[in-house]
Amino acid sequence: MGEHSPAPTPERAIYGFVLYLTAWVCLGLYLIWAYVPDSWLHAAGLTYWPQKYWAVAAPTYLCAAVVFGIVFYVAHNFRITKPLASIHTITDEHSRRWPCIGLPDGEAIPPIGDIHISDVNKILYDTFQGNEDD
Repeated sequence: MGEHSPAPTPERAIYGFVLYLTAWVCLGLYLIWAYVPDSWLHAAGLTYWPQKYWAVAAPTYLCAAVVFGIVFYVAHNFRITKPLASIHTITDEHSRRWPCIGLPDGEAIPPIGDIHISDVNKILYDTFQGNEDD
């Protein structure tokens, strides 16, 4: 088995189980910190806890950061996308013309290729020329 194989190994199983247990312990500590009164925690000798404000604020900030990250990701993709009038949205150096002849018969999967913009326009708009009177 290769060194970087994604196959399960005993080491990965152990690491996964330890991570699973650690996550449950952290959740338990968080819930204890969030719901147990400060006087009980101080009586148990646990005095170095953050303020209870952070029990609500930290998850709220985390959720807001995730939403901001998703919005930023989408906005960034919109920003780096070429405009529709750009020649780069039609063809580039990696374009491979889709073969119109020699297509497989029946249920076979057609070969991969880029459909030229004139073929797309013909398929989309030539079918409506006969229905102009309707």
